[in-house]
Amino acid sequence: MIRFYFVIFLAFCFQLASANYILLPMEHDKQANHLKAYGITYWVINQGIEAYWMLNYRGGSFAFPYAKALESECKVRGVSYEVISDATWIQIRSEISNPEVNQEVVKLEKAPKIAVYTPDFNPQGGRIQPWDDAVTLALTYAEIPYEKIYDREVLEGKLAQYDWLHLHHEDFSGQYGKFYASQGGTPWYKLNQQKTEELAHSLGYSKVSMLKLAVAKKIREYVEGGGFMFAMCSATDTYDIALSADGIDICDSMYDGDGFDQTANNKLNYKGTFAFTDFQLNLNPLIYEHSDIDNKNRTVTPEMDYFSLFEFSAKWDPIPTMLCQNHTQTIKGFMGQTTAFRKSFVKSDVLILGETKSQGEVRYIHGTYGFGTWTFYGGHDPEDYRHYVGDPETDLNLHPNSPGYRLILNNILFPAAEKKKRKT
Repeated sequence: MIRFYFVIFLAFCFQLASANYILLPMEHDKQANHLKAYGITYWVINQGIEAYWMLNYRGGSFAFPYAKALESECKVRGVSYEVISDATWIQIRSEISNPEVNQEVVKLEKAPKIAVYTPDFNPQGGRIQPWDDAVTLALTYAEIPYEKIYDREVLEGKLAQYDWLHLHHEDFSGQYGKFYASQGGTPWYKLNQQKTEELAHSLGYSKVSMLKLAVAKKIREYVEGGGFMFAMCSATDTYDIALSADGIDICDSMYDGDGFDQTANNKLNYKGTFAFTDFQLNLNPLIYEHSDIDNKNRTVTPEMDYFSLFEFSAKWDPIPTMLCQNHTQTIKGFMGQTTAFRKSFVKSDVLILGETKSQGEVRYIHGTYGFGTWTFYGGHDPEDYRHYVGDPETDLNLHPNSPGYRLILNNILFPAAEKKKRKT
């Protein structure tokens, strides 16, 4: 009889424990490691366990059913957490459901399979390019798995295997970042050009610009079919530049062996681009600038360089709300090959997520194409204001609460949201 009651007692205790939830608070002063909190959440849903994203609640907090193993993982990764009862969880959801409150609970259903479009020419597995990439740094630090792909894999149709694609700091115009004037004589530049030309020829293209255009079109097909694409720095404007210059030679001889079309700017077609329209190209091969999309007339000092996130309706506009989740609405600015987009060249149907009004520029934009979405984020590294060629990569152990990096991780996690919340 005593044993019977003991078993009943254990079952009761287990029921109570299983009814608890783990909440990951995301306010600025309540979370020790914002970036790894995303990794924990990804890890949870990747185990097939339900998780929830509480939009605009305590900085965009996460929650999932309690389990000892999950609690231990939070401790191991240094992520702040709270154990709350089932009753508290129900109360929180009830408060959030109030139509007068700009909050929402989004269920995270399936961990997206992630691809990073980046060259891997080095036989030892490293990159030739002497710079890092903020997205791969964020993924690695948050312990979110990803796979590398490049031109061959894209053209072979392998994008269909992935839910989310990040474009590394690529130059889709075929001009190698327009680094010729400053870096053309360096070993890394020469080797990168050699390897890229070899790759293009092996895939049947006589010019690198033709290869990059074909890749850009394949990526557009991927998005149109329902893929999620995210790009930073030069992979934003040069992507649209490549699409607008379809069939036009915009590369001078040092890039592709022959001259460019002097009338190229009169022939650009903006219909197939994602974000930008009515821009003009800088055809001078020695000037480190692709077009007038990137705002080079900035008057703001580094100390005053901030951009503001927009506030959206969590219940009616869950996607932009997810993309803007943060513990602050003001984000420190940072530069890159492409730093910020001139607002006058942004298409009218593009959603602006973050801007610097005083400079007439936007920093963070989002849109739909077919059944998928794309997001462009200007700048190179949110925690390195002016990242030069050859600079060491950022140590995110020094920036575990970075608001700028949170925007990257928002994009990585939002494809996990239940489909009805992702409709636009």
